[in-house]
Amino acid sequence: MTHPFSNNSQIGLVSTFSELVNTDFKGERNALCWYRHLEGDFAAIVNQLQLKGNITVVQPEDLLALQLSEQGSVARDIILNDWQLLTDFGASPSLNLLKCYERDEEFDFISTDVYSFHVDRSPIATDTFLCTYHGAASDIIANAQAEQKILIPEIREKLAALHNGPAEELEDFFKENYFDLHYQAQPNATPVNLGLGHLWRLAVDHPEQQVLPCIHRAPVEKEGEYRLLLIC
Repeated sequence: MTHPFSNNSQIGLVSTFSELVNTDFKGERNALCWYRHLEGDFAAIVNQLQLKGNITVVQPEDLLALQLSEQGSVARDIILNDWQLLTDFGASPSLNLLKCYERDEEFDFISTDVYSFHVDRSPIATDTFLCTYHGAASDIIANAQAEQKILIPEIREKLAALHNGPAEELEDFFKENYFDLHYQAQPNATPVNLGLGHLWRLAVDHPEQQVLPCIHRAPVEKEGEYRLLLIC
């Protein structure tokens, strides 16, 4: 069977959760995908959950309290199983019902919200796991197709003016304000949509990381449609 990610050197394909967590990132490969065609009615879950604000964290007990059809129950079991697999692995999954994330509109020349291409950073060795069950899915982009925004001369110049301090402290200023985590896609870049139902593991910037961190972004949500996202 040919997968849509088969010929992408950035993405490694696996067929089990064990492979997902035990396969090493290597070379250009900084994203791993447990590729799945999920059964079940995830829309039924979304339609019964109550959104509180723009983001609602859904607990397992909230899912278990829902009165669902047979296909809705299948979807619920899949989510709970993914949750348990990640928890047993030592991760701390969060199931989010999303209308939208908060936008960063402080500056007109750089954004640090999750709709901007960015990487995740951690002081310890860890990875980002995510699966979109319903709604718009996230994108990733090859590192060679993006440029760190702090290296773009006009952006760097404006950030340096904001810093208004010693030049030797400029890099620390970038890190403290997360400017160094954000990237701009090149004009010929081809982002890859992560799709629905697949469980992904993305490389994070941390001291022991052997590959470049995976550049990704949250999608612009579809009008009138909530996202259901498991992430940790």
